[in-house]
Amino acid sequence: MTLNISNLELTGKNIVIVEDDVPSIRYYETLLKNSGADVKIFHTGKEFVDYLNQGNHIIDLVFMDFLIPLINGIECIRIFRKERKSIPAIMITGYSSEEAKTEAFIAGCNEYVLKPIYPEKIFFLLEKYLKSEIPVSHIY
Repeated sequence: MTLNISNLELTGKNIVIVEDDVPSIRYYETLLKNSGADVKIFHTGKEFVDYLNQGNHIIDLVFMDFLIPLINGIECIRIFRKERKSIPAIMITGYSSEEAKTEAFIAGCNEYVLKPIYPEKIFFLLEKYLKSEIPVSHIY
């Protein structure tokens, strides 16, 4: 199964990206720009937490970096999970330690993905979590 963003229709989906690395942000924006999704980007954990505290915003998926300024990714996920238990949260990081991975899953991450993350993996995750019709047999 070849995944292609051109056939990934995400209109009406709200994707949050918490990432402080500008090239990474541009990469995500480029991959998602034609999907139809509403993408919100936060450069610090504090910006993300402030957004959560400003109201009951609709969020369908979160891509979270591990090491971000002011409030780290793990703590952001913990705060996020207090109110939003079933929304997919994906940690994308350069940290390959088992301790960091375990901490992320305990905090409530659905996935722990190491950088660099290739477009095919991003498209797969978007389909897995935002498109209910993907067959379970295609999950790797």
